[in-house]
Amino acid sequence: MSSSKVIIVAAGRGRRLGPETEDIPKCMVRVAGQPILHWQLRAFAAAGLSDIVVVRGYLGDRIDGGRVALAFVDNPNWAHNNILASLLCAAEHLPGGFFFSYCDIVYTPDVVARLAAHARAANAAPVSLIIDRRWADAYQGRTLHPVSEAELTLVHGQERVVRVGKGAVMREKAVGEFIGLAHFSSEGASALRAVWDAALAAGGLEAPFGLAATLRQAYLTDALNLLADQGIQLEPVFIDGQWREIDTPQDLAAAQTVVAGWERR
Repeated sequence: MSSSKVIIVAAGRGRRLGPETEDIPKCMVRVAGQPILHWQLRAFAAAGLSDIVVVRGYLGDRIDGGRVALAFVDNPNWAHNNILASLLCAAEHLPGGFFFSYCDIVYTPDVVARLAAHARAANAAPVSLIIDRRWADAYQGRTLHPVSEAELTLVHGQERVVRVGKGAVMREKAVGEFIGLAHFSSEGASALRAVWDAALAAGGLEAPFGLAATLRQAYLTDALNLLADQGIQLEPVFIDGQWREIDTPQDLAAAQTVVAGWERR
């Protein structure tokens, strides 16, 4: 049985968005009239998910859930670490399983509905990852965030992710891009915590981890690859578009048009 808890990592500065994040954190940047976070909350609510935990850092006191009550976890070292370390700031919320989201992506309610359906299935995998098969479409003319930064994904047999992340998969072998939306069952959450604890015990935050120079700077995908190596099933949940990442002004301009189109449907 899946948890209904959602953890959104929203601690970083979002410096590449320039003046857009001078006075607000990245998740509050507006796309088609609403903050990124509010698009996410709407999609989760449509799937019956309203227990939301936000890991905050940069200008965290300016994060506003609108009509949705949010629980907050502070990452005081947000300027010096990365997504995995931010997520583990919310370690007390991991047991029992959780849904996970990056803070700089928007997606339709259908995307969350698909993930929730997989998470609630009797044979749900320990980890389920939303993978966009049409990922290359969004990289047309995307010069400020090139393909080299995509979290491309290698899948065996359409049912098991074996490698994921920036620089981890060659473009010609990629089935899609991990969008930053996932579900961890109780088993998956426990395995993730065990990987983190083992890394801390082995070398601490300054030791190399996965493809990262240090554990402190590791991405979630570094941990996902280690889970895959340990035989933990990472299940792909495929979509074809229906989302956008907002990392640069170029991304923001493109997302304005795409998201406005969702509203007209």
